[in-house]
Amino acid sequence: MLLALGVHEKSKTANTASHNHPLHFSTFANLSREYWILVVVALLFNLGNSSDAFLLLRASQVGITAAFVPLTLLVMNLAYSLSAYPTGVLSDRLGRVKLLLAGYLLYALVYLGFAFVQAAWQVWVLFALYGLHLGMSQGVLLALVADKVPAALRGTAFGFLNLAVGIALLPASILAGELWQHFGSTSTFIISSIFALVAALLLVFNNSNHL
Repeated sequence: MLLALGVHEKSKTANTASHNHPLHFSTFANLSREYWILVVVALLFNLGNSSDAFLLLRASQVGITAAFVPLTLLVMNLAYSLSAYPTGVLSDRLGRVKLLLAGYLLYALVYLGFAFVQAAWQVWVLFALYGLHLGMSQGVLLALVADKVPAALRGTAFGFLNLAVGIALLPASILAGELWQHFGSTSTFIISSIFALVAALLLVFNNSNHL
């Protein structure tokens, strides 16, 4: 509603129109190798990053009652909110690659935890750690993309990265559901953890000089 009724684009002058950059396939050739590796890293990671609904199912499976299951998301988002700023400061001091790598490794550990969790209190801890992972990785990946591409191509770079991630989310959840149905919940979380580890390894190999 805000976009439809409240936001109005300023009229373009001849000067501003001349600086438009319409999308052509040749534009992608101007994006660096480092950018494309980041796209592959994000794609691999998100192939194992299935819907959070599976986390809620696992919480219910372990023994958290239906009335309290939605509160696990509250814990996750609270941890995310509290960690986003300090981890952003850390990324400036330690480097974005190191923080993103730590976020992926934390995700792998959290999902291994969900695979073998036994008690309800452990689920609450895992959701808090999952929120910390989000704080460590969500903004850092985009900041890395901004560092790797020219300013004039950042819109294209962000758009294509989100396209790749969006394409990965559906097969990721289908794979998770099939694994859960045929092999049990443990297999779903182990495979997700493996995808995160593979993405982390690719990140390491591509940035070995910066670690």
